[in-house]
Amino acid sequence: MTINIKKSLLALAGALALAGGAQAADLNSVIKGDHRSKEYAARDQYRNPAETLEFLGIKPDMTVVEITPGGGWYTEILGPYLGEKGKLYAAHFPEDSESSYYQSSLKNFKDKLAANKKAYKNVVVTEFSPQTGREIAPAGSADAVVTFRNVHNWMYRGYEDKAFASFYNALKPGGILGVVEHRAKPGTSKEDMVESGYVTQEYVIEVAKKAGFELEEVSEVNANPKDTAKHPKGVWTLPPSLQLGDEDKDKYLAIGESDRMTLRFRKPKS
Repeated sequence: MTINIKKSLLALAGALALAGGAQAADLNSVIKGDHRSKEYAARDQYRNPAETLEFLGIKPDMTVVEITPGGGWYTEILGPYLGEKGKLYAAHFPEDSESSYYQSSLKNFKDKLAANKKAYKNVVVTEFSPQTGREIAPAGSADAVVTFRNVHNWMYRGYEDKAFASFYNALKPGGILGVVEHRAKPGTSKEDMVESGYVTQEYVIEVAKKAGFELEEVSEVNANPKDTAKHPKGVWTLPPSLQLGDEDKDKYLAIGESDRMTLRFRKPKS
């Protein structure tokens, strides 16, 4: 009974945060808010949003850029959390992309924002297109850039260096870059990283430093020791993708989502 009452109070606080603006600074209340999809909220146990955003140093008065938000898993949290004082640039797929998947994903994301204007009124949709050099946000305007489980995709397309350079350009001096990525075992080849979706922590740090960033701190908040990073369909073998379907499904559900690095970088102040 006590647990149910606590959950109800947290949900009420989340609803008030969305309606009241000033209360949106309560991160845990936003995470428990009724605006979040149940499917997304079920993944909190693997993605640890409160601990992750606190480690990355995200505050409600910041200007933040979220890279490739996809269906808006983190946007559901960041949009309301930044509330009245902050701003969220959602750097999504290009509007003029010839990819039907990109077009569909972008449309669904925009529909999501339009369906709850109170929660997402401070969200500005921009484009993430490193190969064309388009700005994800005005140069030097962002307090933080965050990216969740995306680096392997950029490696597949060969523009990870350009991606990190665009983050550096968008950030103010002293700004934060937060990276969460599926973690490969040390010594994994670049070819295997691209194929499996798991990237070594060393490689991510190397790319970030090449762009000019300084590694500030590493967190194990999203670590999963059950994950060997060796699966028939790479990281997509595990939930939520479960690309093997019912084959060994219980085994992969028991593992949970992937082992992930969580890194905080800083753009030098000078």
